Amino acid sequence: MSIMYREIIEQPDAVAAALEGSASAAAALAAAVVKADVRSVVIAARGTSDNAATYAKYLIETTLGIPCALAAPSVITLYGVELRVKDALVLGISQSGQGSDILEVLNSARASGAITACVTNNPESPLAGACDHVLLCNAGEEMAVAATKTYTTSLAAVAQFVACWSGSAQLASDLASAPALMREALTAEEAIVRNIARYRYMTECSVLARGLNQCTALEASLKLTETCYVGAKPWSAADFMHGPIAVVEDGFPCFLFAPDGRALPAMAQLTGVLALRRAEMVVASACEDLLQRATSPIPMPAGVPEAISPMVYILAGQLLACRLAEVRGANPDAPRGLSKVTVTR
Repeated sequence: MSIMYREIIEQPDAVAAALEGSASAAAALAAAVVKADVRSVVIAARGTSDNAATYAKYLIETTLGIPCALAAPSVITLYGVELRVKDALVLGISQSGQGSDILEVLNSARASGAITACVTNNPESPLAGACDHVLLCNAGEEMAVAATKTYTTSLAAVAQFVACWSGSAQLASDLASAPALMREALTAEEAIVRNIARYRYMTECSVLARGLNQCTALEASLKLTETCYVGAKPWSAADFMHGPIAVVEDGFPCFLFAPDGRALPAMAQLTGVLALRRAEMVVASACEDLLQRATSPIPMPAGVPEAISPMVYILAGQLLACRLAEVRGANPDAPRGLSKVTVTR
């Protein structure tokens, strides 16, 4: 059993611990942004954390109607520009808290008078020391190079903060159901293992989602790329229809994440188009119609609230990557050319 696999199956408990451990910090940050009447959010992150930032952007904008931008750290680190973010919340996301470029963004924001916060798994990290507020993942040490439990706990910490900020009892209730739904989602492994050998010699694929699960397409494609050495390209289902779908021909593999919610009709439309092009479709969904169209269906739990579905559906993406790496003879715990902490400016 690989370390990556063990950490994947730890995630329901890790998310439960994250929600318990960061509750007071999330409430304190929410009180600070309400008091300051924050009207915009800027998020700085890299890699897997950047995918968590995409989730944060969608959740903040759909829940609060407050515009949220993903920072380009190079604006500060390479071009030396000081951004005018005095009235914003500037949030850094870094599981290790070691990213020097993320740290520079937060230091610049703090100097400008912005409220600063971070999501990290390391309370002793430089990033944690640079921020006014710290939301801890409480995931325990993550040994595998490919991030899994620090990703889902980052999503949980963000969602908990947004629930506090918005005062949404519905989001808080949905979030409380996440660990149980994640445990149920792990049973999808049986369907994944049954068909995974079909993709042993795959060299490229498209990974597709929409809306709140755009982060799931991004993160699943990253896991496939870094552990299986596959050219996995993530797309919004909407953007894919505007040109990139030209790559799809008979047998071209497409991985689709289609939970219930507002994005489901768009994903259903896309599966119809892909079926006409005779694509090889791997579909993670609770929708029976979509599963019937799939070459390799991955049944997911029914009744997953859309706001927390990225925490549930990425488990299928992580298991796909882990099991495919093993089938291809790769070691998912030691992706070639990668290290646990990457430092960039």
